[in-house]
Amino acid sequence: MNGLKELGLFGMQVPEEYGGLGLSNTVYARLAEITALDGSIAVTLAAHQAIGLKGILIAGNEAQKNKYLPKLASGEHIAAFCLTEPGSGSDAASIQTRATLSEDGTHYLINGSKIWISNGATADIMTVFARTEVVKDGVKADKISAFIVERAFGGVSSGKPEDKLGIRGSNTCEVAFDNVPVPVENVIGEVGGGFKVAMNILNSGRFSMGSSSAGMIKKLIELTSEYAATRKQFNRSLSEFGMIQEKFALMAVNAFVMESMAYLTAGMMDRPGLPDCSVEAAIVKIFSSEGGWICVSEALQVLGGLGYTKNYPFERYVRDCRILPIFEGTNEILRMYIALTGMQHAGKILTGKIKELKKGNIGVAFGMAGKRLKSAFGSSVDFGLTGKDGVVHPSLESMVDEQLILKRVADVLINLYAMTAVLSRSSRSISIGARNHDHEVLLANTFCSDAYFKNNYLMTQLQKHSPENNDANIKKIAKEVLENRAYICSHPLERTF
Repeated sequence: MNGLKELGLFGMQVPEEYGGLGLSNTVYARLAEITALDGSIAVTLAAHQAIGLKGILIAGNEAQKNKYLPKLASGEHIAAFCLTEPGSGSDAASIQTRATLSEDGTHYLINGSKIWISNGATADIMTVFARTEVVKDGVKADKISAFIVERAFGGVSSGKPEDKLGIRGSNTCEVAFDNVPVPVENVIGEVGGGFKVAMNILNSGRFSMGSSSAGMIKKLIELTSEYAATRKQFNRSLSEFGMIQEKFALMAVNAFVMESMAYLTAGMMDRPGLPDCSVEAAIVKIFSSEGGWICVSEALQVLGGLGYTKNYPFERYVRDCRILPIFEGTNEILRMYIALTGMQHAGKILTGKIKELKKGNIGVAFGMAGKRLKSAFGSSVDFGLTGKDGVVHPSLESMVDEQLILKRVADVLINLYAMTAVLSRSSRSISIGARNHDHEVLLANTFCSDAYFKNNYLMTQLQKHSPENNDANIKKIAKEVLENRAYICSHPLERTF
């Protein structure tokens, strides 16, 4: 930790005037390739700056930045991001932690608890989200606000470290707030505007998961290829077997796609005017977290028993990697966001609901995708999707009705963005005569060919009454299993009379 602080890695994206390195998103992504070679270091750093101090950086006022950023940038103070609660995960709108304004109006008293907080026991400064009473035009409302909370304020306590499957070197614990006095000047942004702050924080950091995952996979390729080339079975090297070669091709293609998407997205985010790249960042996060999980599993398969033992580092990659589809927004929620955002031209009501999503009302995702929209908003509502003036063919009406449909829409969009990224990268490499650009073309063609066929299949499944679509059966199976809370088939050895 001290070495990381000396290198300035606790202030990578903090501007130089506040004591940080002032790195662009592109350079931050490049460094993430290296720090991600140790999952616990990567999470500790990301929890500190990608989410912990990010609210001050992107939504804080000048006084807040001057007060807090210098010590956070140096690593003298550690930061944490406190959003998740025992009863509130993806549905952040349901958080119960409350901030009550004091009678003299000088400070808020925060009460509640947060769980699974990275850096929770070590953090000096926390970005905490709590319910506040907001009065607008004489009407009272309960809204979420974001606060800068110092452990030194008193009333902050941390639970014992969680005993986790992976990223075991990073601290994760429950953090409780008992009448913690927080000055009113420590509100980040507007009172009641905490959802927007939270979503902007999360949206701004997800893109680096692409370069992080790519860095990890590239390292695994080096380690496992050495083993495959020297390990002999049946008088042949493992590297000579087709099914082993397939695994290395899979890892190389995935690393190439992740890298391409991560740096395309980082480049867009670095353009002047702070463009909204939240959808692209979500796509990078989904593809990289799921691709990373497949690749570490395949790498371990190449290594066999050696990969399964704790004497070697490989099993740790598998354990560390499993958190990626879960944190910084579950992949299920992000798929809903991608699909619904892609359809937002499809009607005024739908567009309004997507705006709520962008404000941070994650519950809307479930409201839209988990229930039939007709039930949610009344059967008489016309969403502008179908009919003679609609933009969606009648066979695709179900796209706005079901999560499984929206999942396929999202997967098509994910593949299209990935194809765009690899084609753009390999085209540039040809143009500038980059080293091994012919190999990039090979990787791009291989991925795009595969993605093309996957998208065709997904689009076929989207058609009404498609024999390729098994959604009805899937739902029926799940319903019967969940109703019984068990696998309900009789055992094959059971005798029936």
